[in-house]
Amino acid sequence: MTAPRVDEDALLRCADEPIAIPGAVQPHGVLLAATEPDLAVVVSSANAGAVLGRSGGTLDDYLTADDAARLREALAGDLAEVNPLRVTVAGAEVDLVLHRVDGLLITEWELVAGAEQAGAAWHRRLPTVLQRLSASATLEELSEVLARDVRTLTGFDRVMIYRFDDAWNGEVIAEDRREDLEPFLGLHYPASDIPAQARALYTSNWMRIIPDAGYQRVPLDPPINPLTGRPLELSGSILRSVSPVHLEYLANMGVVSSMSVSLIDRGKLWGLISCHHYAGPHRPSYPDRQAAEFLGRTASLLLPTLAASGETDGLVEVARRTAELTAAVGRTPRALATALTEEDVTVLDLLPAGGAAVRLDGQLRLLGTTPPAERVLPLVRALLDAGIDATDAASTLVPDAADLAESASGVLVVPVGGEDFLAWFRPETLREVTWGGNPYQSKTAQTDDGPRLSPRRSFDAWSETVRETSRPWHEHEVAAARTLAGHLAAATLNRASEDNRLAGALQRTLLLEELPKVPGVALAARYRASADDVVGGDWYDLVPLPSGRLSIVLGDVAGHGLAAAAVTAQLRHALRAHLLRAAGPAAALDGLNEVIGALLPGEMATVVVAELDPDSGEVVLASAGHLPVLHAGSVGAEYVMDGRGPALGILDAPSYTETRLTLAGDDRLLLFSDGLVERAAAGLAAGLDALREAVGTGPTAPEQLLDAVLGALNPPSTDDVTLLGIART
Repeated sequence: MTAPRVDEDALLRCADEPIAIPGAVQPHGVLLAATEPDLAVVVSSANAGAVLGRSGGTLDDYLTADDAARLREALAGDLAEVNPLRVTVAGAEVDLVLHRVDGLLITEWELVAGAEQAGAAWHRRLPTVLQRLSASATLEELSEVLARDVRTLTGFDRVMIYRFDDAWNGEVIAEDRREDLEPFLGLHYPASDIPAQARALYTSNWMRIIPDAGYQRVPLDPPINPLTGRPLELSGSILRSVSPVHLEYLANMGVVSSMSVSLIDRGKLWGLISCHHYAGPHRPSYPDRQAAEFLGRTASLLLPTLAASGETDGLVEVARRTAELTAAVGRTPRALATALTEEDVTVLDLLPAGGAAVRLDGQLRLLGTTPPAERVLPLVRALLDAGIDATDAASTLVPDAADLAESASGVLVVPVGGEDFLAWFRPETLREVTWGGNPYQSKTAQTDDGPRLSPRRSFDAWSETVRETSRPWHEHEVAAARTLAGHLAAATLNRASEDNRLAGALQRTLLLEELPKVPGVALAARYRASADDVVGGDWYDLVPLPSGRLSIVLGDVAGHGLAAAAVTAQLRHALRAHLLRAAGPAAALDGLNEVIGALLPGEMATVVVAELDPDSGEVVLASAGHLPVLHAGSVGAEYVMDGRGPALGILDAPSYTETRLTLAGDDRLLLFSDGLVERAAAGLAAGLDALREAVGTGPTAPEQLLDAVLGALNPPSTDDVTLLGIART
């Protein structure tokens, strides 16, 4: 549920309010801060003289000899275990509470007189109370037992169990109250009622009490810690003076005294035990407050189990479907999208949702009621970029998605790898929410220092219909989605590894183990695989023709991996057949282009064919989109730019052409793939120039020439590199 908006400037001022260092305490006790080991008092609250009969000096000065000895003994151990230390000061019993902060010993002195006490009878029943808590079968039952027993213990007029939602709005889920009070059960309160910094204190300090909300704050003298030069840190103090805004809030509610105990689930603030008193000031004794905190801590330990117990049926069903989908993924690693969308149990069956989206290998499949296909990817990407994997109010995070409320008010998305993902969508669920007062009323007041929060004055029930929200996602649902995505990612990785292994094996069958021996011709070949262990589409071939001529082929299929290797194998064998029958390289390329159009639509490849007559040295060249052949002679090296046509698979009937040249004397011919000359920074032209220079001055023997070229150009290892060198002997 989205939190109602509040004036931003006022919120910022509230967030900056130094509530942990107010420089004052409440008047129901005295604060003395002392150095150790001399126990010299260096900070004291202004009421020390009136309550304890003196100020300054050392802590020993306030205590009897026996109590001073007990204090020093306590300081050697764990302070939490000795609180409160019951001492006598000026003939009055005092509960002395100790903690340390910033190098000082903080001592808080609270008179026992005036505190309401549940008595020994209640404390003897504590085991029974704990048994009732632990026997609670549901979260609702636990909350009801907790509210009732804390009220019995502390004597407050009203005790509520207050639960936070994901947006930090609160809801009263249980209460025990005086019969004449109006019920607050079921009321909601906006997140701004308890600002973030107050929630942070609730997480670190389980207990807060305000015996009299109309109190006059008691300043500290001095307010500065002399050891640090900074205001004295009071976040752990039981006497800490609270924000005037909070006191105004209580006054507007008619609350005279309040107390709260934190409920914390696995380190996160889950809710509060909130206690209100209307009849007048009210201060339960420190031991009773300790008992209430103990009940809150016990209930906090039970929260994870009971919160999950209400979802047990759904959890079991989701777990069963997760297992079924995982098994399907394992059975069909090469058809993952089909396994998730076309079997008896689909990804949409995994979670209660109106629709689902599966994007694998760049292909999007939709099931059920979803946003339009063109809106899915932008919505998912916006949420993932924001670090959000589950929301029941997508439009608050992605305002452009407000018109998708009927299909995607709630979105759960988990990445699978790259741009791939799984997503589920839930439609808008209209809800009637009753707030404790209108949360949209102005809650700012102008002061000399600027706007500050001013609590609303009316807390009468105020209802609204909440739109653009869906049923929330449970933790076990998010966990199940992540589990399935993890299995998919693993299957994809395993499939890719297996594909590379198979592709490598297939490609090795396409590379000649030994070049044919052709009288009068010197041949050399080099193939260097990508260092990324990704099989490319390079291949070469040497085909002796019935006429005595020799066809030298070098090609490159678009893509990588097993698919590219499979296409390469088909093209290699098809071209061999056409070369044996066709009237020359151009006609063979025409036939190969027909094969791609008929049997491999959508595929693309480049191929260059050089048909050599060993006797005369005549070479007939035809190229389908491949880089030009380099012809090196006694006067230098030049690229053969004639006889070049479009890549295979681009046009239906391109009608390739040929060009002719002659290898004479020490002439050499070099065929190569783009991996040799492409440079991301310098560009293709620079690579081609470098190759021409290396060949023009290189050795005449093809074997030595190819080694020299590879050494001079040092091509990057990010792509396959293939070279063929031809010369006449």
